Amino acid sequence: MKEEDLINIGKIVGTYGYQGMVRVIPFTDFPERFKKLKTVILWQNGKAKKVMVEAARYHGEFYLLKLQGIDSMEVAKDYRNALLKIDESQLYPLPAGHYYHFQLQGLSVYDEERGFLGELTEVLETGANDVYVVQSPEHGEILLPAIKDVILGVNLEERIMRVTLLPGLIDFSG
Repeated sequence: MKEEDLINIGKIVGTYGYQGMVRVIPFTDFPERFKKLKTVILWQNGKAKKVMVEAARYHGEFYLLKLQGIDSMEVAKDYRNALLKIDESQLYPLPAGHYYHFQLQGLSVYDEERGFLGELTEVLETGANDVYVVQSPEHGEILLPAIKDVILGVNLEERIMRVTLLPGLIDFSG
């Protein structure tokens, strides 16, 4: 089980009570997933451990999870800062035209007029819309707003994103 094949959905930030419950801060747009989880992968110090989820409930900004084999506060403390991960088969399906950030990272980005621009390396979450960071060998860093006028299409099988650049996104005068 390689870390790059797994998706982070939360992090253990503390304990709750004396029976081994852990407090989890969610990293997901679907925190309700915790109530439906049957298993989760604990990732700590470069090691993965698949565990059964015995119980889960919402508590303030956190989720409280009871994980099999963690039966006391002392044991639960050992998992502080461990990541909770799932594999891709456990992802919630998204509507057409919507993608998880990890699916977009690494895509080759092509402009309609200029051809290959570079590789999408990061997705920045802003208030209005996401911004895609493209590392271009020719133009350096390009910031593309994730809006319909710019993003024409995504093909995950071919690992390609097609875009049309708005005026001023890159300087082509040189």
